[in-house]
Amino acid sequence: MATKRSSHTVWKGDLLHGTGVVSLDSSGQGSFDVSWPSRAEAANGKTSPEELIAAAHSSCYSMALSHGLAGAGTPPTRVETKAEVTFQPGEGITGIHLTVAAEVPGLDEDGFTAAAEDAKKNCPVSQALTGTTITLTATLL
Repeated sequence: MATKRSSHTVWKGDLLHGTGVVSLDSSGQGSFDVSWPSRAEAANGKTSPEELIAAAHSSCYSMALSHGLAGAGTPPTRVETKAEVTFQPGEGITGIHLTVAAEVPGLDEDGFTAAAEDAKKNCPVSQALTGTTITLTATLL
């Protein structure tokens, strides 16, 4: 069965001086302030579309890797993923770098690297972001 998730943003003012609030509607987990300076300069306690993409990508990737490893008979005890989304004003999102470290009993480095690359390719968020270069650093703990 398909699921739908939603959020919404209320923006006030122009791009450079305005501000907005993005709300996570489906989960009700909160509302977060956004602004152009928080996107193009320092975060200053506000989020950005890129940070929200990074959150979506790191969580999706962790799930995909965990699922793939378990399906191969080597379930992980821990997967920790960081997604770093690079935004260049005037160009847009120029890349995403995933860094994953995982504890996977009974798996060697080559097997883990293959599983990590497969998850990068097949996680639904990676697939949705195919117009962006996605790189990966994977470490087996």
